[in-house]
Amino acid sequence: MSTTLYTNVSTYLFAPLSDLKSLRERLMERTAALGLKGTILLSPEGINLFIAGTREAVDALLEFIRTVPGLEELKPKYSESNHQPFNRMLVRLKKEIIAFGVAGIDPARRTAPKIAPQTLKQWLDEGRPVTLLDTRNDYEVKLGTFRHALPAGITHFRDFPNAVRQLPASLKDQPVVMFCTGGIRCEKAGPFMEMEGFKHIYQLDGGILKYFEECGGAHYDGECFVFDQRVGVDPALRETSARVCHNCLAPLTEDDQKHPQYQPPHSCPYCYQSIEQQRAVRLQRRQEALRLAGTPLPGAHPRDNFRPLNVPAVHDGKPLLEFLCALFPHIPREQWQATCDEGHIMSIERKPLSADHRVRAGERCLHLKPGQVEPDVNAAIELLYEDEALVILNKPAPLPMHPGGRFFRNTLQEILHAAYAPLKPRPAHRLDANTTGLVVCARTHQMAGKVQPQFAKGLVKKTYLVKVNGHPPLEHFSCDAPITNEPTKTGCRLVDWDNGQSALTEFSIISRDVGAGTTLLEAHPLTGRTNQIRIHLRHLGFPVCGERSYLADGIGQVQTLALGEPPLCLHAWRVEFNHPMTGKVVAFEAPVPVWARP
Repeated sequence: MSTTLYTNVSTYLFAPLSDLKSLRERLMERTAALGLKGTILLSPEGINLFIAGTREAVDALLEFIRTVPGLEELKPKYSESNHQPFNRMLVRLKKEIIAFGVAGIDPARRTAPKIAPQTLKQWLDEGRPVTLLDTRNDYEVKLGTFRHALPAGITHFRDFPNAVRQLPASLKDQPVVMFCTGGIRCEKAGPFMEMEGFKHIYQLDGGILKYFEECGGAHYDGECFVFDQRVGVDPALRETSARVCHNCLAPLTEDDQKHPQYQPPHSCPYCYQSIEQQRAVRLQRRQEALRLAGTPLPGAHPRDNFRPLNVPAVHDGKPLLEFLCALFPHIPREQWQATCDEGHIMSIERKPLSADHRVRAGERCLHLKPGQVEPDVNAAIELLYEDEALVILNKPAPLPMHPGGRFFRNTLQEILHAAYAPLKPRPAHRLDANTTGLVVCARTHQMAGKVQPQFAKGLVKKTYLVKVNGHPPLEHFSCDAPITNEPTKTGCRLVDWDNGQSALTEFSIISRDVGAGTTLLEAHPLTGRTNQIRIHLRHLGFPVCGERSYLADGIGQVQTLALGEPPLCLHAWRVEFNHPMTGKVVAFEAPVPVWARP
């Protein structure tokens, strides 16, 4: 253990100062040469310092500071410790040496009358009727204060003016003695209280530390909070066993440190939260991040968008125009020709490609869509659950999940990545832009590798709510019509008994609305074909309410509804699968939408 004794000094002085940058440089040089550590604040209104080092070095610095015009009367308060309470030496320039923010307060010109520590002790010994006002922050008061003192009830000194305005009006005609750690806050608090109509305001000269030095602990309970690694000092100005919570910065007594909720560096009795409370706080913060990421909508302002186009092996060697027409058969050939002529199909280096450019397997092209303002979407994404592996969302509608068509930035993916940056959670499955409800996301690539295969292999139990036009005759029924793998020119898929992929959906009736001619169903897709529930219900003659693409009388043209249009009444309600970390079955449920409620 070191036997070096360190002298700790705190002092301040309000005085007009100028040429602060030069003074700062000289103080930095002098403190470095003397081996001192701590903080010195300089401002046009004066100096405030907390330093520690050997007594000789401290005295040498004070002697130097007193040579500065206006600082000749600097009066320090001393204490000692057997270790250096500061980590480094800082000299900072500030607008104020103690932040207050009230114009017209100039302690160098005018302060409240000062009362000496011995005089205050005498008043308290005699039982004089006087109000002791603690101007310090609540966390300082927690460690100790004068007996029967009135705390200001603030978390920062800038809050003091509002706190004064809440004091009883009767105090304006009574004697009030303010105090703080070393007196500096009272230098500004006093004149302000006089401005507010308090007629008999005094400030404890030198604050609590000077009172300890001259009067010991008479009429004082506990310790005095100090702004260095010592945390607290007792009335003999010796370092106490108090500590500070690394999480909430609350000062902790010995009893606090024995409490089971003191779990350094994570919590203490004043900030401890259960696992459930911590999860709720995280969810609330992340929900706010999602809100901010979608406000305003990412695609609300014009921007050039580049859609990537990857060339499959089957198109190797084809002209670019032929590749584009094959990849997007629903877009006319003439439109693709015009797009190429405008130079809007580019190489990965963003160089225009001609329509007769021969593409190669694995080549990556870019489709430029200049100056796009994207259609409005519903960005009210609700975060339902989050852990180390999963993010469970309730997706609103209309909201595309991924870039495509008219949407590049107004997508769930864009908003989700912005809210979780630098992480990029990956949806493990897809919902249509017009479908609401549960979306399961994996937080990392590794977790996605354990969740996505469960969806791909049909191992996830999925339950949808869906309202249809008409009344199916059976309470329980199913559809196994096979579905085409490729979309038509309108972007839809069809039932194809000859070449379609196998698909199976089971349905159960929840309720019938005879007057409206609709039925609320529970749907269980046992396979995962695109638009499966909608296609099967159209095939059975019971199109989904709000449907604009799969209609009973033919295929429509609308893929993504406009904001404000009647909703598609299809909602991903429940999912059940194996958690990627524990392997245990987990189940999640999204709130029931308005159209599905009784």
